Amino acid sequence: MARYRNVAQNNLSQTKATTISDFSDSDRDPDHSKSRSQEATTRAATLALAAIGWLLQDEDRAERYLDLTGLTPDSLRQGLDNPQILGSALDFLANYEPDLIRAAEALAVTPEELVAARKDLNR
Repeated sequence: MARYRNVAQNNLSQTKATTISDFSDSDRDPDHSKSRSQEATTRAATLALAAIGWLLQDEDRAERYLDLTGLTPDSLRQGLDNPQILGSALDFLANYEPDLIRAAEALAVTPEELVAARKDLNR
């Protein structure tokens, strides 16, 4: 039993050392900061898509969103890869706190993460 524990501890130590050195090296790599920005944008788009899904679950809220943005169901569907349309859903939530809070709870994120996602879409 002690032998397996030592092997596990050695593997854990090697993993920690590799992870720390990899992280340090990647901070110096300018291409890594680009990929972090791309990752943030991808996460933001994913969160915005989830927010749109949440928005559309309630008919009154969906109608209000479409009316305020001027989107039609077809234009929304066609623009799901457009950062401006994705951002419109996050703006909609940010401008009405009760929906922002409910959406954040439903999506298991904080309201601040939803607001930050909007900024990440603009990168």
